[in-house]
Amino acid sequence: MTANEEKKLRVLIPHWIKHNKEHAEEFQRWAKEAGIAGEDILSAATLMIQVNNSLESGLEKLGGQLEHTHKHDD
Repeated sequence: MTANEEKKLRVLIPHWIKHNKEHAEEFQRWAKEAGIAGEDILSAATLMIQVNNSLESGLEKLGGQLEHTHKHDD
């Protein structure tokens, strides 16, 4: 992996973690309303949290989160 790819991952992974967390929370809300499928949806939420644990571990091994700033010319 190049240094540029590593840097990009250190920006992307936190975004993925945030996105997954939002989905897991939504799954948990819907699981309460899903009747017979609720247990499966809740299981999916649990798996999403486990995915984030793996992503957080990988991010730590890469050196942690980089701040990603957008600069716009005025």
